[in-house]
Amino acid sequence: MNEKVKAFIDVAVATFLASSVLVLFYGLGVRFIADATARSERGESAGLPRAAAWTCFAVVGAAVLFGIYLIVPALGGKSH
Repeated sequence: MNEKVKAFIDVAVATFLASSVLVLFYGLGVRFIADATARSERGESAGLPRAAAWTCFAVVGAAVLFGIYLIVPALGGKSH
């Protein structure tokens, strides 16, 4: 197999997996926020689901910032 084709397939698979994981974490964050809201309306403690939601959102945000760091040459310290 040609090296360029292999590199393309590697990037495509990595992109698919990374985007799937990010969507999963974002969806879990939304679900935890909904659970926290429902618990608050019932008068129950909503601390744990709210903390889990913000943790999921923080993971997504960190991954996005890391992606920007990898893409923007000025941030990575390498100029091509």
